[in-house]
Amino acid sequence: MKPILPWCVALALLAALTLVYRREKESDESKLMQLRQDNDQLSALRAENEELKRVRVQVEELARLRKENEELHRLRNEVHQLRSEKQEASKPGFSAPDAAQAKANAVTQQQMQQQLQQLLAENDRLRAENQRFVQAGIDAQVGAQASACVNNLRQIDGAKQQWALENKKTADAVPSVQDLLPYFKGETFPVCPSGGAYAVNGVSLPPTCSVAGHVLPQ
Repeated sequence: MKPILPWCVALALLAALTLVYRREKESDESKLMQLRQDNDQLSALRAENEELKRVRVQVEELARLRKENEELHRLRNEVHQLRSEKQEASKPGFSAPDAAQAKANAVTQQQMQQQLQQLLAENDRLRAENQRFVQAGIDAQVGAQASACVNNLRQIDGAKQQWALENKKTADAVPSVQDLLPYFKGETFPVCPSGGAYAVNGVSLPPTCSVAGHVLPQ
């Protein structure tokens, strides 16, 4: 009995050490998963912050464009008024002072027309710039949505790998959404911001999204 006792103690100690090692490994993997999720959320927040900055620039540009349009309408009204005065001056019986005033008004009208043409050209330029800003905002929004979707795919893949490790699954095993829910914060499965549908796929394959361009980098 005595020769067996040391072996029993050694086996018990080995089993205890193995259990401690497994628990530490699971704890490390859980912490790593959480860090990845936090990093993905941080990346999404940064992308959202950049998008808000672009939107603010677009709002300021639109306000400037509205101000230019108001000035354009004002000048058009003044030109219309000067034309009316010119027509009155051309009528018979117009006095000399009135004629001089009409001539001065005609000069002013010419200057106003020149300013009007300049403002029209500036207005066209601002419209073109505004269209570029709007398109840039749309492109930025699409890019931000694609980035957020890729982050979701990373989380899904990480959860799938954790599920396979803990449950000793093979590379061709395909988990369900319910299988992966415990590995997400609040047990909530990610949703594509562009309305795409996610396919979990097997353990050896990356998850995919139905939206074109939303692909997890290899």
